[in-house]
Amino acid sequence: MARLLRRFAETRPDEIALADEEGVTTWRELDERVDRLAGALLASGLSAGDAIAVHSANRREYFEVMAAAGHIGLRYVLVNWHWAAQELGYVLRDAGVRVLFTDPAFAAQAGEAVEGLDLPTRIAFGDGIPGFLPYEEFLATGPAGEPEPQVMGSPMFYTSGTTGRPKGVSRKRSIVGMPVDVLALAADGFATTFSLPGDARTLLAGPVYHSAQWMFSFMAFMSGSSVVMRRAFDPAETLRLIDEHAITNVHLVPTQFVRLLRLDPAARQDFSGESLAAIWHGAAPCSPQVKRQMIDWLGPVVNEYYGSTEAGVNTIIAAEQWLAKPGSVGRPQPATEIRILDSDGVPVGQGQQGEIWFRYANGDDVEYWGDPDKTASIHRTGGLFTTGDIGYFDEDGYLFLCDRAIDMIISGGVNIYPAEIEHVLITHPAVRDVAVFGIPDDEFGEQVKAAVELVEGIEAAGELPGELMAYCRKSLAGYKVPRSIDFLPELPRTPTGKLYKRLLRAPYWQEASREI
Repeated sequence: MARLLRRFAETRPDEIALADEEGVTTWRELDERVDRLAGALLASGLSAGDAIAVHSANRREYFEVMAAAGHIGLRYVLVNWHWAAQELGYVLRDAGVRVLFTDPAFAAQAGEAVEGLDLPTRIAFGDGIPGFLPYEEFLATGPAGEPEPQVMGSPMFYTSGTTGRPKGVSRKRSIVGMPVDVLALAADGFATTFSLPGDARTLLAGPVYHSAQWMFSFMAFMSGSSVVMRRAFDPAETLRLIDEHAITNVHLVPTQFVRLLRLDPAARQDFSGESLAAIWHGAAPCSPQVKRQMIDWLGPVVNEYYGSTEAGVNTIIAAEQWLAKPGSVGRPQPATEIRILDSDGVPVGQGQQGEIWFRYANGDDVEYWGDPDKTASIHRTGGLFTTGDIGYFDEDGYLFLCDRAIDMIISGGVNIYPAEIEHVLITHPAVRDVAVFGIPDDEFGEQVKAAVELVEGIEAAGELPGELMAYCRKSLAGYKVPRSIDFLPELPRTPTGKLYKRLLRAPYWQEASREI
């Protein structure tokens, strides 16, 4: 048996391990399928340290591939299926991928991306894609029984590419090839840290290619949680699935919070949610007003973490702590050292803002795959690295985030953090989504611009711009209030909540001789 699945296949063989729109897989079935898949991958010539890629929306087969790769020491690259064929092809080459699994829904991109690549093993979750072997046929080639050797593999994530080519993120202390039992220990530790009960049932409501969605679903899965998944997020269906499957834990992003809060009151009234033990959120800033509404609705189960693809999880804060320290993202995890430094690298005082830098007690570090220059650009001597966030510690050691350094607006020599303004605007009943950024200003250098996506049925006309500015003025200093507002049909945001803010900024800076 696949060693990490053995305890679940033996103790609850007929319980659901995975569920998607197409059906369910029990722990017994999963164990057998992962064994065969691992064997088929080994028989195709792969060995520990080799790379495969998964180019797919959420589906049960996705978890089978990750489980098999995690048992035989493979690097499995989780591909953003929104990428164009050129971006996909770049990542396949950059990571040295030898086997590609793809989803029939994205056959066109996959087919174009692999042209000219030395990629003999191409597998489709389905059939009918020219040049791709159907997944079930490939699975059937694998021998039954336990694959050997069983050593630990790991995911490899690529940044979203919001500032250029996607970059692979890896650790300097590689876990590939370690005893596979290390993953079991990590999964059990994850369950303890993130409040998963013994009978955990996880809802995957975002794309698993994202590092946070992977962690909060796959690590829960490896600790014994069943996983119910959907290809896309629907707020009403999310509430139905939580009650129907007695979901205990789910990871959501703030834009999903807003959509849930704006459901028809009857839909919210019919929702029980009594099975929920923990809702975790991160990956994007959350308005304190929105978070408080979620806690008022669902109770003290709405918890937060602070991390990134590069840095993992660095702080956590439970709902009760957050209510005492609204706006905080918590205290550092035991193995994480966090320093707040000014632009000269000098530590700032308590309550003072600066760039956030990390160092791990175990000596681990982050690097960008095949890009030593970019790796060096985020490091200081002594192993400190940054993801570009701005924040401060209060008197009790709680970390507060202000914004990202690259998003900061400098107007008349004053630092303005867009996230603070976005947190106010998103609470206006006419606003569905919002982005704030700086545009050129001859007098002040930059001025504050807001891009707003309106709630369906609201027209961008009349007094609405002035109304939104006045709404900001009630909570913000005058210099922070947007000088102008654009109304867009939809903001360029990924399903993981990340905003392509550079796409909004770029048109305003094209005629300028500078970018800040």
